[in-house]
Amino acid sequence: MGRLVVDLSDRFAVSSWSLHRALGSTYPYKPADQAYPARQPTYGKGTIELIDVPQQCADHGIFRLEICSFHLPSLLPGYLGDFRKAMEEAGVKLQTLLVEDGDLSNSETAQRDAEWMAGWIDVAVALGAENMRVIAGKAQPTDSALTLAETHLRWLAELAAAAGVRLVMENWFDLLPGPTEVNRILDALHGKVGLNGDFGNWERDDKYEDLAKIMGRAELCHAKGRYSAAGLDAEDYVRCVKLSDAAGYQGPFTLIYDSTYHQDEWSGILEERDCIANVFKENAA
Repeated sequence: MGRLVVDLSDRFAVSSWSLHRALGSTYPYKPADQAYPARQPTYGKGTIELIDVPQQCADHGIFRLEICSFHLPSLLPGYLGDFRKAMEEAGVKLQTLLVEDGDLSNSETAQRDAEWMAGWIDVAVALGAENMRVIAGKAQPTDSALTLAETHLRWLAELAAAAGVRLVMENWFDLLPGPTEVNRILDALHGKVGLNGDFGNWERDDKYEDLAKIMGRAELCHAKGRYSAAGLDAEDYVRCVKLSDAAGYQGPFTLIYDSTYHQDEWSGILEERDCIANVFKENAA
């Protein structure tokens, strides 16, 4: 019998959020303010620049990356081209551009925010992103708020698809507090918008049952580990991975490390990767 080999090269991604302390700075782009944002030392001075991240991913054996919009220091064509070149040289795919502001469910600002989000499609294309994740909404999930979000998501999805980018949303914020609301929007949009499921956004008693009702429809997954003073809650993490697998999820797991337990963020990222990889290997055996 030969040694069991499981190819996991395309099953993992890293979000720039997982390196937010190493990056330090943010650039808070907002639909309410079209001025170019000044650099903010939000998480400290930082030790790396965003353009360093693709090679760091490759050096750690991870070949998919997601970028938070607020980590982009420039939207000028020259910088976007340089970043795309850095991705290509590292052999890393840009899985998703995460647009980190806007609300498509607020009747007073939804049109403005949708138009602002549409402007990010050109950025996604310039970077070579496969997907663009937007915030569906932050309003309470009334019928009118959900319908408004559906209308704007449909429009954005058609624009993105025409540009070769897949639009996805996430089970996040007040508009999408549970599987009923998530599935309603997915049903209404008939496949035009994909789902990025997130393990950490529904932290409550029935989160496993609720995640199981959406992860079979997810195309992407934010695999956020729950950390405490004792370290990674491996029981919770493994349970989320297994329920996703049982639901039929077959996409990549984006490793979301959001803790100070490990001083070096890569240590936390790789701990999460190894935890998931062990589940895959057990299943293969």
